[in-house]
Amino acid sequence: MAFSKLEKALLAYVGISSSITRNAAKRALFGLGRAAPGVAAANPIPTGLALGYGALQTEPGQDLLAAAAERGRMDRIRFENALAQLTQVTIPKAKKRTKSRFNKLVSGGMKQIKASTSYGKKGTINNSKKAFTAVTKAASAVISGKKAPKAGVRARLMRYMRKIR
Repeated sequence: MAFSKLEKALLAYVGISSSITRNAAKRALFGLGRAAPGVAAANPIPTGLALGYGALQTEPGQDLLAAAAERGRMDRIRFENALAQLTQVTIPKAKKRTKSRFNKLVSGGMKQIKASTSYGKKGTINNSKKAFTAVTKAASAVISGKKAPKAGVRARLMRYMRKIR
């Protein structure tokens, strides 16, 4: 059976010559129909890309792209607002730590030692371990309410530390 005039015109439009017979065209289409799923299954990524690209080129596809872009823009705005609120509300500023009474006494005592000539010339301490030991013992004695010695470095330190309290 031969092609009709309409079929010949369609074949010419697609680029197939009219010398092909109807049976040969049927076999070619049947073979193509059987091979296409195999090719698509063997290459799923390019197949998906081709189908997606083809779908997005239509008018509904363009509307879908515009809706997705608008949704993404609104989501970004909501995320930035939520992030700004989270950082403003839940993160309090760090409080400055207060010095303990003992630490205040020790730091004041070390300043006194550095200003005196007891452990080296003024402004330097030549035996820092002994100086620190004397200061901590004096601070501990002041806190526990012990009596100050009559003379010496510890006596000066304890008199000074009692003023700091």
